Amino acid sequence: MFGRARKANQLQPVAMKARALAAPSDFDFSIFGALPSLTGVMVTPLSAMAVPAVAAGVKAIAEASSVLPLQVFERRNDGSRERLRDHPAYRLLNMSANPWTGGAQFRELLTADAIAWGNGYAAILRDRDGAPRELHRLNPPNVTLEIDSVTGEPGYKVSTSGSSTRTLGFTDILHLRAPSTLECDAVKGRSPFTDCKDAIGLLIVLQGYAAKLFSNGARPSGILSFKERLGAEVAARIKASWQAATSGGSAGGTAVLEQGAEWKALQFTSVDAQFVELWALSITEVARVLRVPPVLLMDYSRQTWANAETGGQQFLTYTLAPWLSRWEAEVSLKLIAQDDREKIFAEHLTDVLLRADFATRATAYGQYRSMGVMTANEVRAGLNLPKVVGGDELSNPYTSTGKPDTKTGDEADE
Repeated sequence: MFGRARKANQLQPVAMKARALAAPSDFDFSIFGALPSLTGVMVTPLSAMAVPAVAAGVKAIAEASSVLPLQVFERRNDGSRERLRDHPAYRLLNMSANPWTGGAQFRELLTADAIAWGNGYAAILRDRDGAPRELHRLNPPNVTLEIDSVTGEPGYKVSTSGSSTRTLGFTDILHLRAPSTLECDAVKGRSPFTDCKDAIGLLIVLQGYAAKLFSNGARPSGILSFKERLGAEVAARIKASWQAATSGGSAGGTAVLEQGAEWKALQFTSVDAQFVELWALSITEVARVLRVPPVLLMDYSRQTWANAETGGQQFLTYTLAPWLSRWEAEVSLKLIAQDDREKIFAEHLTDVLLRADFATRATAYGQYRSMGVMTANEVRAGLNLPKVVGGDELSNPYTSTGKPDTKTGDEADE
């Protein structure tokens, strides 16, 4: 199913020392996707994704990576480049990776795997000529990375059904690693979640504490106190009378106190008052490790109109760029033939992130036209408009005289 596989004896697994599981290490826990944190909470990819801040950060990176078109270009001798829409890599990564998964969805899933597990894997199915035809996502816990002790060449042991495994060579696996992951970290499955496991663990604890605090009115709003001891029957009657007058649809109503009762409202303690500050600090820690602007985690405490555009540019430059670079390098290495790599390459089109800001695009197009860098038809192509006659000239419309011909190509033919 997975194409040609390398023989198992050609790959030497990383040396492992035998040890008892009475005192498991972090690596032992990571085999099962669990990471112990200082809070005492086990952090797993599933439990981490249950935290809204973590899920927002992962989705911001994975969804943005999938939205950007991953084009395949051929570099011409004159320095220009041409899009190759018929190349297998373009079809797999933009149209359909396999009969049941779209190209954009496939890239989103693999990026999310790399963030959560440290590695995203996909099997490359090739035809008889060696051209890639399908990409199949592999569950990261089912893949073991093995490094040849002599050459350093990676190999992959994939668990299939039951206890059977199959070893594949590096050319048959599309391997997306998390940024700044060392070779030893990739073998151990180190991920951004590993780096911020304590912050994620704290968020899990805080989230559970908040849920228990407010569930079913866990903290009473106040206390009714009496100077004298009440009998069980009187206490039950007064409690029922108070709840009937102040809870449910009667909330905010007037209650009548008897037996010399006094009402004392309960307030949050200083620890409870700092609860929100601790929560905000943990969210900032998650944003720092994922290198995502806090605003993308829905934290608008420091967002202003002045830094909104700068934050978007920082997200593209410092957050997305490392992920996009890894995608492009892996595609060029695994999905483009070795003889074609000097002229054929993969590259993301990041202009799609600026489509919503029409004023910025209009200013950029105007400057390119005045500089003689773009023609009118190239600008119109960027706006999804038809070509016009005479629109292929690199003339400056702000200095040229005469009224240009605005007929489209179809109208000119008539």
